[in-house]
Amino acid sequence: MRALSICLLALAPVPAMAAIAPGDTVIHAGTLLDRPGQAPRRNATIVVRAGKVVEVTDGFAPAPAGSDLIDLKDRFVLPGLIDSHVHLESDRAGNEGLLASFTEGAPLHTLEAAWNARKTLDAGFTTVRNLGDSDGATLALRDAIARGWAVGPRIVDAGQSISTTSGHMDGRLGLNDDQRHHMGAPENLCDGAETCRQAVRAQIGRGADVIKIATTGGVNSRIGAGLGKQMFDDEARAIVETAHLYGKKVAVHAHGADGIALALEAGADSIEHGTLLADHEIALLKKTGAYYVPTLSTVNGYIERLAANPGAYPPDVRAKIEWRISITGKSLEKAVPAGVKIAFGTDAGVSKHGRNADEFELMVKHGMTPMTAIVAATTNAADLLGLKDQIGSIEPGKAADLIAVAGDPLADVTVLKRVGFVMKSGDVVKRD
Repeated sequence: MRALSICLLALAPVPAMAAIAPGDTVIHAGTLLDRPGQAPRRNATIVVRAGKVVEVTDGFAPAPAGSDLIDLKDRFVLPGLIDSHVHLESDRAGNEGLLASFTEGAPLHTLEAAWNARKTLDAGFTTVRNLGDSDGATLALRDAIARGWAVGPRIVDAGQSISTTSGHMDGRLGLNDDQRHHMGAPENLCDGAETCRQAVRAQIGRGADVIKIATTGGVNSRIGAGLGKQMFDDEARAIVETAHLYGKKVAVHAHGADGIALALEAGADSIEHGTLLADHEIALLKKTGAYYVPTLSTVNGYIERLAANPGAYPPDVRAKIEWRISITGKSLEKAVPAGVKIAFGTDAGVSKHGRNADEFELMVKHGMTPMTAIVAATTNAADLLGLKDQIGSIEPGKAADLIAVAGDPLADVTVLKRVGFVMKSGDVVKRD
């Protein structure tokens, strides 16, 4: 009987790979992390058709005539990375950024956004969530990229970020009275539940994919009002409820613990920065299932700009920057062992575009493993953005977004700072 069983097993059909058609792209990967969080596989073949993955199999399948073979046998291949917090419009901050906002207009900002988007894509980030668009530049760029008119990462855009008057998103802060009066009352500012609902609807009307708000002060705000709560409970609830009514998630800029708790109790979907997480806020993150986006590499931008120009920021901002540098990473060190869901985000624009992968090194420094940091930048970020059925892993039916590096990022996560191959939706956009 045992011999018969062995014979039957030998005769059983071996699962065959789907036929590779002319025009398909066949990728041979020496090491493949197709599903971050699971062990990588050795010597694998990925078949791409019409911008999507149609097959992933072990071994190096031959590429028939009419197909395109990409040989990455000596590379480590993984999904395209996702940055959940960028500001593509500018790489300039402090006094330089303020001056540019007055001397340059929307057309130039749009071209700068496109330039930063290309740097981001070349760094291996095939999708970004842009959390703040002052004049429509990145909303337009999002649509241009989707239509194939421009080259850049897939963009999930928030439109203008919302805060209360004199809150972090009030662009009039630090200006004289004449300038403030000339700017009028921007539609992204709200005071009271009713106007906060209106502010959300205004951004949805502009085509925002996600709503970004600030419940606390910000490091870069030109006002000495600190980093604590700057929004009332009914205002935060009105914003979140209205956004959810329209099927939009809510990302919340929050540094102080009181503003973090306020946002989570209102039903926010993610906390950005979260610099002063305490036990209560960590418990709320666990309870609500909201994501924490640490944005640690902002400090790199601050340190570099101050080294080049000690007067790059006004005094009120400079004091907050020094504090932010001293405390960065402490909240992540609490969140990781607590099991908080973490998504990768850099706040690029405060740090430099194209160097998004610097965040990995800081995430590992402050408690994550290379694998969990990669998960944060792939499957977790895809889930946060509401795109987990489209991106975040290399699986049949998903967009063919993938990158390749020389070296093992699971042993040395800084390898991800040197991405040599980038494919987005089946198109090779970088190939060293």
